[in-house]
Amino acid sequence: MNAIRCEGLSRTYGKIEALKPLDLAVPAGSVFGFLGRNGAGKTTTIRLLTGLAHPTTGRAWVNGVETTAASGSASHQFGYLPQEPAFYNWMTPAAYLDYVGRLFRIGNDERPLRIAELLALVGLEKDARRPIEGFSGGMKRRLGLAQALIHRPPILILDEPMAGMDPAGRRDVIDLLDSLRGETTVFFSSHILADVDRVCDTIGIIHEGELLLTAARDELLAQYATNAIRLVFARESRPSVAAFVPHVEAQPWASGVAVENGGLRVAVTEPFAAKKALLSLIVEHGLVLDKFEWVRPSLEDVFLAISD
Repeated sequence: MNAIRCEGLSRTYGKIEALKPLDLAVPAGSVFGFLGRNGAGKTTTIRLLTGLAHPTTGRAWVNGVETTAASGSASHQFGYLPQEPAFYNWMTPAAYLDYVGRLFRIGNDERPLRIAELLALVGLEKDARRPIEGFSGGMKRRLGLAQALIHRPPILILDEPMAGMDPAGRRDVIDLLDSLRGETTVFFSSHILADVDRVCDTIGIIHEGELLLTAARDELLAQYATNAIRLVFARESRPSVAAFVPHVEAQPWASGVAVENGGLRVAVTEPFAAKKALLSLIVEHGLVLDKFEWVRPSLEDVFLAISD
């Protein structure tokens, strides 16, 4: 079953195609990463999915309800966090969530319990009575996540949810999204490759308004990522690394050599042959290693290969 579905969904502004006709299916219970550069069409897609913008062509459904038909019932099918969440700054987080809870007709007995639960979940319980006006961007984003979750939606749609957060805040949000896996479908856009790589099981890549592909994360890495070996040399050997590079590049199994801090990253076409020969080559040239590492395929490699 698909939690989100689009058919021929597009949006043009004059002669500009912000989103080319999009056909997309997001499996229920998945954590779907919508990946693209700034200006690729991620926010346009999300605004169309949530009914905040009207499509030029096509239709979209969220949890079986058509969101492009201006149906009032559609908003109850998902929680939404925009890229730049806005609040009534004179309110406190507790008061704001109470206001949102009333809009979703959450009962008087349940609402205070749900508010306390969510404030604890996003790490704002100690700031529950502070005016939102004094909050940092990261704190406002946490509050935005709480309001998106307040009515226990089956689907969560998030536009750049980790933007503006410090590393600890990003880790907390990733852990939260991971905890929802299997129970709530999460659709979130991002240009931060590391965040998508850490939490998503399914990935879509959009470029210049066009969806290039969708695939399970592991399948994507297996299909596009390059096998590579990372070498970190001992300090006394590092002055000789530059002279060593041409010898590695001359090997039939080496498809590319990049100089990194204190070492090399060697892309290989024949992993078995490379593993067998590379250490002997290093010894032959009198170099000393601190680390020899088979590099895990990187989503960054895939993204650059597809979108460049």
